[in-house]
Amino acid sequence: MATLLRSKLSNVATTVSNKSQAKVSGMFARMGFQAATDEEAVGFAHCDDLDFEHRQGLQMDILKTEGEPCGDEGAEPPVEGDIHYQRGGGAPLPPSGSKDQAVGAGGEFGGHDKPKITAWEAGWNVTNAIQGMFVLGLPYAILHGGYLGLFLIIFAAVVCCYTGKILIACLYEENEDGEVVRVRDSYVAIANACCAPRFPTLGGRVVNVAQIIELVMTCILYVVVSGNLMYNSFPGLPVSQKSWSIIATAVLLPCAFLKNLKAVSKFSLLCTLAHFVINILVIAYCLSRARDWAWEKVKFYIDVKKFPISIGIIVFSYTSQIFLPSLEGNMQQPSEFHCMMNWTHIAACVLKGLFALVAYLTWADETKEVITDNLPGSIRAVVNIFLVAKALLSYPLPFFAAVEVLEKSLFQEGSRAFFPACYGGDGRLKSWGLTLRCALVVFTLLMAIYVPHFALLMGLTGSLTGAGLCFLLPSLFHLRLLWRKLLWHQVFFDVAIFVIGGICSVSGFVHSLEGLIEAYRTNAED
Repeated sequence: MATLLRSKLSNVATTVSNKSQAKVSGMFARMGFQAATDEEAVGFAHCDDLDFEHRQGLQMDILKTEGEPCGDEGAEPPVEGDIHYQRGGGAPLPPSGSKDQAVGAGGEFGGHDKPKITAWEAGWNVTNAIQGMFVLGLPYAILHGGYLGLFLIIFAAVVCCYTGKILIACLYEENEDGEVVRVRDSYVAIANACCAPRFPTLGGRVVNVAQIIELVMTCILYVVVSGNLMYNSFPGLPVSQKSWSIIATAVLLPCAFLKNLKAVSKFSLLCTLAHFVINILVIAYCLSRARDWAWEKVKFYIDVKKFPISIGIIVFSYTSQIFLPSLEGNMQQPSEFHCMMNWTHIAACVLKGLFALVAYLTWADETKEVITDNLPGSIRAVVNIFLVAKALLSYPLPFFAAVEVLEKSLFQEGSRAFFPACYGGDGRLKSWGLTLRCALVVFTLLMAIYVPHFALLMGLTGSLTGAGLCFLLPSLFHLRLLWRKLLWHQVFFDVAIFVIGGICSVSGFVHSLEGLIEAYRTNAED
């Protein structure tokens, strides 16, 4: 009897202790404190299992001593708050049969409430990003680079495809069972992991700034080219280029209501169709003048002063790395990501190379920054209308990505957020959040009005943020996070890409900045 009394008192004390620990654990979970690493989470879960089995064994021994039947009915149920905190890092574990749910339990890595996209829809998004309006500047790159410019179009496609794959590889790690699981959800998370533990947020802030600059500059370029094309298509109308840019921005205001990538994928499909029509019209005209093609003008030479600008144009035309973590996380079958990257970049390389070469052969030394300006007036108006439609349909993807980066970095970090959340408890966008989105659209308009130089602006952005996000950072992060698992040729590729990307970035940025200064001086004199 004394033994039974002591056992019951021990059980009561254990229960009180566990409930207290559960309350403390729940409090810490609400404050945002979770297991620091996967190994610690596994260790906590293992200790909890041992403790549960030990307490269950004590009860079974007592029941046996008193002559009561053994069974699970007498086992004390686990304390819910304690197990949930320790095993799931603040959330209950999903069913063991679903690995994907186990990886994305808390919705951190693409929650289940968001619509998933297929590999084809992801491919349309990537295709739209790397075969967008910026293909119009590629013949200008051939003008200053000759065959070397063609080589760079192919080289940039191979490198960007490779860096996109290694960037996604940095999202995954192996657990103790040897299974590859997704432990990060964004470019920022990768950067933070590389800078931890000394500077746990520095890398994320750098990437956030680069991403926002890249995305906003892309939106600005779409507005710039829309105003420019409409002005050149209808020069007889009493409407200035700035007025056309304002009209284009008014059409783009509904982008502030975008909620997910599903709607953006539909716009991307329409962009691809518009791009197909544009290529057919331009190439058809160039083929009609095939007898006059100037093959002798294509040489192995470079314009030392202007070719670095062309490098920035080519690199910027392949920029898609900032979209990839979000796209891969929203795919129904993430295992199809590599295949999607292969066929999208192969198609982009072939189409860009043919388009740039054929257009340059047609106009040779008269090739302009925007190739459609070389077309005769009757064809130019039709092509430019399609181009403006493509620019307006291409705008939502970088705009949505920029809004997502801003919301995650400033509005969705719990107690660390600088501003209140943009969404209410019912998931609806708040009025001030909608105002912020509209302000971003207006900001792109203002920049397009005051910096209306398409090629130079494109080269500057490609050299500064494009090379950094596509070449430098992915290779550096790959070396930092997966160093022990890389083969020697992978290390060589990463180091070579980092060195070449650094040289191209510095030279392109300096020459693009000089070109902008010279353009402003010329405009001031005029």
